[in-house]
Amino acid sequence: MNIFEAVLLGLIQGITEFLPISSTGHVTLAGKFLGLISESDPQRWTSFAAVIQLGTLIAVAVYFWGDIVTIVQAFFRENISERKNYAAQSISSRMGWMVIIGSLPVAIVGLLFKHQIEGVLTKNLYVIAISLIALAVILGIAEKTAKFKKGLKEVSVKDAIVVGIAQAFALIPGSSRSGTTLTGGLFMGLNRETAARFSFLLSIPAVFASGLLELKEAIHAGLNQADILNYVIATIIAGLSGYFAIDFLLRYLRKNTTFIFVFYRIILGVGILLLLHYQIILP
Repeated sequence: MNIFEAVLLGLIQGITEFLPISSTGHVTLAGKFLGLISESDPQRWTSFAAVIQLGTLIAVAVYFWGDIVTIVQAFFRENISERKNYAAQSISSRMGWMVIIGSLPVAIVGLLFKHQIEGVLTKNLYVIAISLIALAVILGIAEKTAKFKKGLKEVSVKDAIVVGIAQAFALIPGSSRSGTTLTGGLFMGLNRETAARFSFLLSIPAVFASGLLELKEAIHAGLNQADILNYVIATIIAGLSGYFAIDFLLRYLRKNTTFIFVFYRIILGVGILLLLHYQIILP
């Protein structure tokens, strides 16, 4: 990997991490075209893809810094120093519980299927293409049936559990973390912007944990100076582009539906299948 490829992959990661179109699918597709994914050592690509997600984590942290500080302060104050019952806690403290509860499914599934997630199958473009199309259909159904009534203050434990389970499906490449959680939120009656905001907050623990774990394994496997430089560059670019992607999506969803992403996913998924059929790219 050279610096240009690192910049390109970081840009793709940052833009697609927060749009419901699958960052894993896009980054893996780019990696296939660039010849960067080794069939003999798929773990190396998994590590790279997970580590540069730390850049998008920084984007979330910066964009929602005020909300994060408020949630953390309220959570520790009302659960440790003041010890309030859940029903008596503030919206901010309860949101802390929502993020913790919503993060449990992906943590459990991620640990149970760690080897499968890191294996060759998760880089398979057939899997990615089918996931792109399948989630597009489900997102379209959610868009058509959603009530769009709930704001962030109305997010319940049940909503957090359902959206958390939806986030676990994002471990399937091509599904999209923001796509699955946004879909889960819409099915539970959240309005589009609220579903996206909760999706972004919910991504913090999962991305932080997976990114640090893969960074540790990448260091243990051995990184030369060129590798380190590429990781750093891709992570920085992912963070910068991710920040603007968050802002764009939240503004877009205030007045628009998600159908543009539904159609894009279907077109991309079908396009990948055609490329595979004519052996222009390999699975």
